[in-house]
Amino acid sequence: MNSVVELVAGLALAAAAVFFVLRPIIAPSVARNDAPAADLEEEDPEDDLSPRSVALRALKEIEFDRATGKLSDADYDALKAKYTGEALAALRGAAAVAAPERAPAVSRPRPASPAAPRPACPTHGVRPEADARYCSACGRQLATATGFCGKCGTALEPDASFCAACGRRVAA
Repeated sequence: MNSVVELVAGLALAAAAVFFVLRPIIAPSVARNDAPAADLEEEDPEDDLSPRSVALRALKEIEFDRATGKLSDADYDALKAKYTGEALAALRGAAAVAAPERAPAVSRPRPASPAAPRPACPTHGVRPEADARYCSACGRQLATATGFCGKCGTALEPDASFCAACGRRVAA
């Protein structure tokens, strides 16, 4: 009689273990008490197909391809000019949609500082915007004054070989 009770208890324990293991397969909604599967999917930033995000992703991609040696300098320059133009057009279009026909703001002209050199584009020359980091005509990064990083604009130490903020090698 004692062995029959042990056999029944063993079978009940084995059935409970099998049920516990197979429960997520048999009834997935019972096994999980949190949100349904459709709510668990997060938005993928890669799904944004707006012209702005497509052009910015393309710029990042060609920068990476150039850094890894997959893209020659000539191809990089051509692609960068193309995608920079597209990104600027998309950004200007978004700015025009975001702020339609506002009254022009009255602003006082800022006096030009003789000590601070104005940024210059290699193609279009000195830009009228004193604090510009990119050319308003072609989107190229502007050359900055000596003592500043050409990539991020951070002030450099006088004898620095690399930018402390972004790690870019400083031209000698």
